[in-house]
Amino acid sequence: MNASSLSGPTVDDSKVNIDVWSDVICPWCYIGKRRLETALSQHPDADQVRVRWHSFQLDPAYPKGSREPVREMLARKIGATPEQVRAMHRQVSELAAQEGLTYALDRAIAVNTVDAHRLNQLAARHGLDGQMHERLMRAHLVEGAVLDDSATLVRLATEVGVDAGAAARVLASDEYAAEVAADARAARQRGATGVPFFAINDRWGISGAQPAETFAAALRTAFAAADG
Repeated sequence: MNASSLSGPTVDDSKVNIDVWSDVICPWCYIGKRRLETALSQHPDADQVRVRWHSFQLDPAYPKGSREPVREMLARKIGATPEQVRAMHRQVSELAAQEGLTYALDRAIAVNTVDAHRLNQLAARHGLDGQMHERLMRAHLVEGAVLDDSATLVRLATEVGVDAGAAARVLASDEYAAEVAADARAARQRGATGVPFFAINDRWGISGAQPAETFAAALRTAFAAADG
């Protein structure tokens, strides 16, 4: 099922637990999220699946406070020409469109995402990690929002039900920074070198934005093992 074997127990009483490591500025992560959701929508026992979202920064060394268009950052980082970057953006945008996503990567701004991930950690304490992660990805990849701007982050948090005061307090501190780092270590311990990365019952791992059928096959295997 295009999956690598992992070891370890399930994390709660749900029959199937899916832990997802993702960066909120990652275009492939949003595509992978939609493909997982497609597989879940087609599974008869999806209500017995719990999905949890974990922090992973694609570039944790990106300078905090620095902002630049993603197209310029990519050209500099990988040594690509502007036309090569545009071609990359077209390709991933076309794939995103097949999943119902309308990317605006020409407007995307590169930032350090640690604050966005700290906010997602706060949201997770209220059972809103999926909603917060979705809102952050849409803000960056579709709307061109700047995800290290505190006012923007507080606004996005309140849209999914996180208290504005709590969000502002977290962003004004280093709260949940340790949890963000711990998530990254957990991903590496499971063999993840990039994202998206999906761990199913902490036994099977799926790397990358695989087709929906790959997730569907993994779900069938996980349910069969749980029922066996």
